[in-house]
Amino acid sequence: MSISSIVQNQMQSGSWIRKMFEEGAYLKNKHGEENVFDLSLGNPVMEPPKEFFKQLQYLASNPKPGLHRYMPNAGYLETRASIAKHLKREIGLDFNAEDIVMTCGAGGALNIILKTLLDPEDEVIIFSPFFAEYTFYIENHNGKYKIVPPDNNFYPDLNALDKAISKKTKAILINSPNNPTGIIYPSELLENLSEIINKKEIEFQTDIFVISDEPYKKITFDNMKCPEIFDFFKKSIIATSHSKDLALAGDRIGYIAINPKCNYKEEIIDGITFCNRILGFVNAPAIMQHIVSNLQEVTIDIKSYQLKRDFMYKNLTDMGYSIPKPQGAFYMFPKSPIKNELEFIDELKKEKVLVVPGRGFGLAGYFRISYCLNDKTLEGSLKGFKTAITKVNN
Repeated sequence: MSISSIVQNQMQSGSWIRKMFEEGAYLKNKHGEENVFDLSLGNPVMEPPKEFFKQLQYLASNPKPGLHRYMPNAGYLETRASIAKHLKREIGLDFNAEDIVMTCGAGGALNIILKTLLDPEDEVIIFSPFFAEYTFYIENHNGKYKIVPPDNNFYPDLNALDKAISKKTKAILINSPNNPTGIIYPSELLENLSEIINKKEIEFQTDIFVISDEPYKKITFDNMKCPEIFDFFKKSIIATSHSKDLALAGDRIGYIAINPKCNYKEEIIDGITFCNRILGFVNAPAIMQHIVSNLQEVTIDIKSYQLKRDFMYKNLTDMGYSIPKPQGAFYMFPKSPIKNELEFIDELKKEKVLVVPGRGFGLAGYFRISYCLNDKTLEGSLKGFKTAITKVNN
């Protein structure tokens, strides 16, 4: 075998999104791109806000000496200070530049955090349904993952969490608004999580860190707001990016912020900065750091995503689909009308509609729809959704 058995196994178990992408390419080639409705990828069609292009044009017209050189591994001091100022105003804690490390997106941030925290066999708890790459990120750094199932509201099952935490638990990974459900974890839930963690730390005489993956934090609907993770967990770290709120997915710019009240703050920041380098990221993209420094109060048009959510939710529920109403992000997670969602997804494929099986997110029996797409694709998919559910229900 030419590649490692670990990677081989990971490729096999984590191939659902890739498989649907390949199915989509085949169907588009066969039937024409305009006749295939691919709702499998969370790749926003929305363009960055006009403020982004103004900053980009300014840098291109007024290049600073050394614009493309290395900088400290944690990132430009002025960029980190700008983010700290924004977080201080938004959250109310006394952030400073030293609490921030610039990263190559949220995926880079999570890998850096896990590399910094985990010893071999340390456990990380993740909540189902979860972003499919989490298990690979944990395994990248010789950790073990435990999956806690959801309750009927798609919140973590607290009884299951209580049983899952062990002496080896080093971190709990939270994602809210959630990919794939769009659910936001409320303050009451976070308070209950905090009580469980505190109890277990005392029982096992260990430290348990809460890592919050927040790329969708600013994409919320119906005037809802995500509770601040730092209000509930002292040993907390956020990993985020501007891939979604500024539509810069391909530019790989994000950051890590650690709770200013964390007892281990300096040690962790030093470790994160070191791991940013040794994992090969070295530093976040220089030009993007300069640009986002001035865009911390800017987002894409959130209302357009809410309109897309409302359109898809109403039409699909009217057809008979059972869906937890998304409160943020740009995904929804319908329950399959038949027990095996793979069989139902095959029916959708016959109608040239592509979605992702729920088992790819750790929860079989459901499927994920992405609605960060153009209206023509969303509108065109409805006929296939209607035909498929009618067929299996008759």
